[in-house]
Amino acid sequence: MTDTFSNLVDTFKNVGVARAYGDPVQLGGQEVIPVALVTFGFGGGAEGEADGGASGGGGGGMVLPLGVYRNDGGTVTFRPNTVVTLVCLVPLISVLGAAVRRAIRAAKS
Repeated sequence: MTDTFSNLVDTFKNVGVARAYGDPVQLGGQEVIPVALVTFGFGGGAEGEADGGASGGGGGGMVLPLGVYRNDGGTVTFRPNTVVTLVCLVPLISVLGAAVRRAIRAAKS
């Protein structure tokens, strides 16, 4: 178990800003730097290993491409990924719509 944990630590010790910002790419005469939201988590546990109990672990992650930074002749601008922005706004708009509907019903009563 200790070897597995140390291997996991070695694998993810360089996680940070380098995972959220990609390597610059030349595209159409402009330098483009991809930006993403990167999140992951791990867990594990054991129950009574001395008595022959069970142990286990797991993990998961998610990457959302947020957009790109464009460097066009010294002017840097951020271009958001509109598809991901819209997908992330759907739950917010749904909750806001439900709240407005309830407020209207309460005002009518």
